[in-house]
Amino acid sequence: MLTLAIIVAVYILSGIKIINQYERGVVLTLGRYTGIREPGLRVVVPVFQRLIKVDVRSTPIDVPKQEIITKDNVTVGVDAVVYLRVIEASRAVLETTNYVYATSQFAQAALRDVTGNADLDELLSKREEISQKIKEIVDAETDKWGIDVENVKIQNIELPQDMKRAMAKQAEAERERRAVIITAEGEKASAKAVAEAAAILTNVPGGINIRTLQTLEKIAVEPSQKTVFVLPTDLTDAVGKIMRK
Repeated sequence: MLTLAIIVAVYILSGIKIINQYERGVVLTLGRYTGIREPGLRVVVPVFQRLIKVDVRSTPIDVPKQEIITKDNVTVGVDAVVYLRVIEASRAVLETTNYVYATSQFAQAALRDVTGNADLDELLSKREEISQKIKEIVDAETDKWGIDVENVKIQNIELPQDMKRAMAKQAEAERERRAVIITAEGEKASAKAVAEAAAILTNVPGGINIRTLQTLEKIAVEPSQKTVFVLPTDLTDAVGKIMRK
């Protein structure tokens, strides 16, 4: 009698299940789907019923690095991460053997297809747009599994060494071009300022002479190193009139 009581107690206790807040329980009765169990203390009939717990939290999945050839025939390695969440636990269990693995495999295929149809420049500069295209493709496929793809992010784009060297040379040439343009613009602005200053000094009586004296002062620091010839202003004006004739 005691043995029978122990067997009954074990049988009843084996049917008591605890479902966490972040889980949902899919119940199969004699192999057929019969409902969903919400979080809390739940009871199933041992042997006749089976409870499969499904995590409904947001789950990140790493998409392994894929060797792809871009539209402009450059071989690169690209990897990504997919964030998914189970929306319908019953479909996640009944429609696929392993929804995480299935999503990962489909994401790999979508990653190869989308990046293979883009140029290298687009792949480097338009990561968000390419990630959004991959998300839409994967999300459309996983809807039938009760999975919602929340986001897809391209993480690393690995370039071959020769391509890195070529891009470095291109960037260096671009920086040199910008430096030459900036230097030329500075010289242009400086020449314009000098021309304006010369025009102002010419229109002011004695302005050129004062500027000349300032220049002579800056020729040498020591006064003993300077030799100054002073000519009357009238003489210079007269010489200027003769030269103009």
